[in-house]
Amino acid sequence: MKSTLSNFIRNLGLIKFVDKLNFYIVLFKTRKQRNEFKKSHPDVALPPPFYMYETFGLNYESFYNKSESTAKWLISYFQKYSDLKNIKILDWGCGPGRVIRHLSVIMDPSCEFHGSDYNKKYIDWCSKNIINVTFKTNQLIPPLNYEENTFDIIYGISIFTHLSEEMHHAWFCELMRVLKHGGILILTLHGDAFKEKLTKSERDDFEKGKLIVKSNTKEGHRTYTAFQPTSFVEKLVANNKILEHVCGSTKNGKIEQDLWVIKKS
Repeated sequence: MKSTLSNFIRNLGLIKFVDKLNFYIVLFKTRKQRNEFKKSHPDVALPPPFYMYETFGLNYESFYNKSESTAKWLISYFQKYSDLKNIKILDWGCGPGRVIRHLSVIMDPSCEFHGSDYNKKYIDWCSKNIINVTFKTNQLIPPLNYEENTFDIIYGISIFTHLSEEMHHAWFCELMRVLKHGGILILTLHGDAFKEKLTKSERDDFEKGKLIVKSNTKEGHRTYTAFQPTSFVEKLVANNKILEHVCGSTKNGKIEQDLWVIKKS
């Protein structure tokens, strides 16, 4: 029922309006918790509430502290496949910098940290408030503003999940361009665990290996959603090597995304 209702609202072209309305509702409901966090963490720079809502949510403690846990989780995969000194790391689709801000503190200072996003407002905020990270704006379509073979590690947390099929292919090729030979790409995607978000006809196509895209809104926005079957990702990766694929599951009522670790051949 939820999938059918969501598709109905989407087909009316009202999905962004409903999402913006929900933002104000959540903003009101969380006002006490947000004020308490700011009082107890006066030195923590937080982006404007709408930036946080668009990219994560309005729980300030989760945005800051759980994002540090996400950074440590990423590092646990980085260290499996790379020496973590004197390397260049790119957060592709960094948003308001919730993860890269922690990596630059936790990891060895010999490493270089970069963030890129198509939302200029996010990049402006990050550039003014996050140190030891170089930020650049990109467009919704490639290319990135980097030379070939620049990065040892690139990660994109729930970025392909908001792109069309055409942009899946265009951006994967672009990420491979700026990734060094032997470099590592880490992605989180909407895998099998997210099938419950699909209508029956969408699930049938998903099972056939087709990318499912819920559009009728601006591509790249949180309300533009793509779901990636395993076989689709395997074809996308092509001749590059899949080092790990960890399937997401549902824990405590929350659906986890799939993790893919890919090595550039």
